[in-house]
Amino acid sequence: MSPLTQPRTGTRTRTRDADAMAVTGFVLGLLGLLVMNLLLGPIAVVLGALALHRRTTRPARARLAVALGLADVLILVCLVTADGTWSWSLT
Repeated sequence: MSPLTQPRTGTRTRTRDADAMAVTGFVLGLLGLLVMNLLLGPIAVVLGALALHRRTTRPARARLAVALGLADVLILVCLVTADGTWSWSLT
């Protein structure tokens, strides 16, 4: 096989990994709004940013992951300043 006809599996794998990072970051960002926002928020931001850097085919999902991750951290800051707690409290 000549170099021109060989499939470029490295690029395809990299794109697939970036897509998986975008989706995972989005899901973790959503979960972080409810539980463990201290941990899941920054992870969602990092995964979304990495997916954008690796040129994902799902850039909107990666941007949402970054936005939700930042919202997680913002909610945590609001909770800590409001009542000095690091967790949700319904009572």
